Amino acid sequence: MAAACANGETIFSGAGELRLKESDRIATTAAGLHALGIDAQERADGLRIHGGNLSGGSVQSHGDHRIAMAFAMAGLRAAGEIHVHECANVATSFPAFAQRAAAAGLGIDERQP
Repeated sequence: MAAACANGETIFSGAGELRLKESDRIATTAAGLHALGIDAQERADGLRIHGGNLSGGSVQSHGDHRIAMAFAMAGLRAAGEIHVHECANVATSFPAFAQRAAAAGLGIDERQP
């Protein structure tokens, strides 16, 4: 998320194992960034992100708690609301996430499907 908000281009490489986690975190991150108006291109072992201004939008976390939390935090910098789907597992890995994020200034509206 920091690279998405930075000026210029950031290239991540050597992270091919991220394709084998709870979700393909490279593909999921690129798709989420695209949904928020950021130019992100997948690479075999990473991402190329051209930073800019995050818009609001809808992001699929594909049940990956780290993806869900990262895109929720992007709401601190986004011009509009970000809706993150499939986040129930965040409570398993970080039960106090919503409360801590709220303390950082993030407005979270937790809804059940």
